[in-house]
Amino acid sequence: MKIELSEKITIEEYTPPYIIAEIGANHNGDMALAKNMIDAAKKCGTDAVKFQSWTTESLIAKEEYERNQSYDDSPKKHFGTLYEMVKKYHLSVDQHKELFDYCNSVDICFCSTAFSSQEVNMLEELGVSFHKVASMDINNPFLLKHIASTKKPVVLSTGMADLNEIELAVKTIENEGNNSIVLLHCVSLYPPRYEDINLNNIKMLRKHFGYPIGFSDHTLGYAVSLAAAALGACVIEKHFTTDKYLPGWDHEISADPTEMEIIARESKHIAISLGAFERTHASAEKEMKKKFRRSLVLTRNLKAGDVVRQSDLTAKRPGTGVPPDKTDRIIGKTVKRDMESDELVREEDVI
Repeated sequence: MKIELSEKITIEEYTPPYIIAEIGANHNGDMALAKNMIDAAKKCGTDAVKFQSWTTESLIAKEEYERNQSYDDSPKKHFGTLYEMVKKYHLSVDQHKELFDYCNSVDICFCSTAFSSQEVNMLEELGVSFHKVASMDINNPFLLKHIASTKKPVVLSTGMADLNEIELAVKTIENEGNNSIVLLHCVSLYPPRYEDINLNNIKMLRKHFGYPIGFSDHTLGYAVSLAAAALGACVIEKHFTTDKYLPGWDHEISADPTEMEIIARESKHIAISLGAFERTHASAEKEMKKKFRRSLVLTRNLKAGDVVRQSDLTAKRPGTGVPPDKTDRIIGKTVKRDMESDELVREEDVI
């Protein structure tokens, strides 16, 4: 199944995956840093950069601000209260517009995860090509319906969701007349243990839903992203930073430019290498058969009129004569002319 993310981009499984560099809030509220990350992602060969669209009001309730002044599971200590961090790291409407225009100027796709209907509307006004739904909102029918109603493609992460919740989310989107859905297998741990990743879920989700399946990768490094490409993932989303040591929520678990360049380059090579399900040979490989395969040759001198026996034959390069699995074409036949040991024997040499 093919999904058109835009007029220019069509994604399909077992083809080079669409690579999304998830900047998220790694810009730390600094527009110069955000643009530097966009430039770095472009240089790495990614197809899109993704931000997150929320405000202090749309993401977190008052009770959470009062109860949890900092996220204790974060790998780094941060400044101030949770409210202060959310306020610092969110993007204003004008900043969204500035980054959207900058992405267009450097020819990379801008996309973002909206966390409320108001932010969906803002992204629609910008003219985004598709909408990304975070794993936390897979059971949020209010947001899913609003996003689906735009009739834009929906890229839906499935972290923390069981199969029934994924089915309900897909039905919610479909019931709005939107069948442009891409599901991302995702494990909402930062980072997950290898035994918790379960990449075979990519194959399971593909079989169960029939939609293209990608992978939202929260692992360290690039190996698991490349493994997802080998399973035919149509989208690979990976957190991205220019410096893992910057302060902020996600820098430590993000890919740096070296890692992202490997993901962008090698995932495409892997997809191309997967090739066809039919047994085929490259034309160059067919030529190699002539050099590397063996042909029947004589083990002793024969005179015209001698009958060829099994013991008179062995097999050596090149593969331009009678193949060794076709001895029935030679054994028991009479040679037409005198022949020397180590000479290729061909069908025209015997009667």
